[in-house]
Amino acid sequence: MSIQDIIEGKKQWRAHMARVKSLPRDYQIVYKEMQRYLFKVGPVDLPDGPLLPGIVDFFEEGVAADKGVLELIGDDVAAFCDDLIKDSPTFADIYQESVSGTSGTAGK
Repeated sequence: MSIQDIIEGKKQWRAHMARVKSLPRDYQIVYKEMQRYLFKVGPVDLPDGPLLPGIVDFFEEGVAADKGVLELIGDDVAAFCDDLIKDSPTFADIYQESVSGTSGTAGK
């Protein structure tokens, strides 16, 4: 990874977070909880993948439709996140495979 890649990644992250900050306060709070949860248990490709920008897109559509954030995702933030990543390999999957010595689908 070059310095230019790092700089470009930071620019993209800052633009992403500016979109989050433009959301209503309740959406921001829920997004940050989702982000925290996903960084703990989420998919391997979370930082570079489409999941976090997709959540912001979904939230922006909810704001435009004048819906509350809990109307969109329900009361259980973790369950909503788990449903989003149910088919994605996670670091926990990779670790479990390395410990058990099996070769599963987590690396695919």
